Amino acid sequence: MATMTSERLGITIMGGDVTTCARVAALAEAAGFTSAWTAEFYDRSAVVSLAAMATATSRIQLGSAIMYAFGRSPLLTVTEARDLDELSGGRFTMGLGTGTRHQVSGWLGVDPEHLAPRVEELIPLLRRLWHETDRTIKHEGRFYRMQLDPVVEVRPPRRAALPIYLAGVNPRMIEAAGKVADGLVAHPLVTGRYVAEVVRPALERGARRAGREDTPPIAAYVLCAVSDDLEWARRAAANQIAFYAVVRSFDGILHLHGFDAEVAEIREAFRRGDTATAAAAVSERMLDTIAVVGRPEEARQQFEERVLGRYEEPLLFCPCVGVETGRLREGMEAMIEAFAPLAPRAATPVVAREG
Repeated sequence: MATMTSERLGITIMGGDVTTCARVAALAEAAGFTSAWTAEFYDRSAVVSLAAMATATSRIQLGSAIMYAFGRSPLLTVTEARDLDELSGGRFTMGLGTGTRHQVSGWLGVDPEHLAPRVEELIPLLRRLWHETDRTIKHEGRFYRMQLDPVVEVRPPRRAALPIYLAGVNPRMIEAAGKVADGLVAHPLVTGRYVAEVVRPALERGARRAGREDTPPIAAYVLCAVSDDLEWARRAAANQIAFYAVVRSFDGILHLHGFDAEVAEIREAFRRGDTATAAAAVSERMLDTIAVVGRPEEARQQFEERVLGRYEEPLLFCPCVGVETGRLREGMEAMIEAFAPLAPRAATPVVAREG
């Protein structure tokens, strides 16, 4: 089969330490990838990792997939985004996500109700704060209230507009991305069928609600385990899928593909604290539907057959749950080396919406 080149190809770096984020981003840049993204969790700041990635690279686009939308005030979110964009030389895309209702209430201490309307108010406010640096800003909204009276001269942002993506899994949040965001960040469990039947229509509905003529692009995690040790690759991918399958927010994807029996077994095993049995409950069909797994040539072939052309920007994502830092670094390096033949050689900057 002839090898095709992806128009845009990114990588998402999760797990490991901050040094690993910087090192892997530099390797992805050298291999010709268009973007390198990282996320945050209760044990990792996306902002700090991205700062390290920015100083280790010079050309590749950088993104957060994701920063918690409600983990910071709107002003602090914009302030950190300005610094990251300055540090990276205008290469930063801010990907925001609400997290699950439990994460919003339990981790962040925020009311978990009305998440989509809240983010629909937040993103336009962030754009206003990005632009209006030299005047009083007063906002009285349903979810946010603030007044900023500048007391010193504030440096203008590096760019007139910052690209803002929004993560969404279920239709209402995807509609919010279509309405107010520059793009959608899609979860690793998202499949081609789910994109066709749920994601694209929801994005289009959101865009129509806002009177937009364009539909935002999708930057999507692609769970990818590349190794000559096929047993390790499949086990690592299964661990990651089982970890996600416990979360009820993803039921729409899993039910669409008829994975109800596997999900029930996975959740029962997790309830008992038996993660090995949970991973073993991930069927071959689940692996083949959700993940790209195999030796380098096999992984590229799966990607070309099942992923290429599905998203505007696929983001290769090495399984990280339960993988120690050294082994994770090896896995990400193997993934980059395997997919370098598909990577474009020059990055195309992301264009943000004005206003």
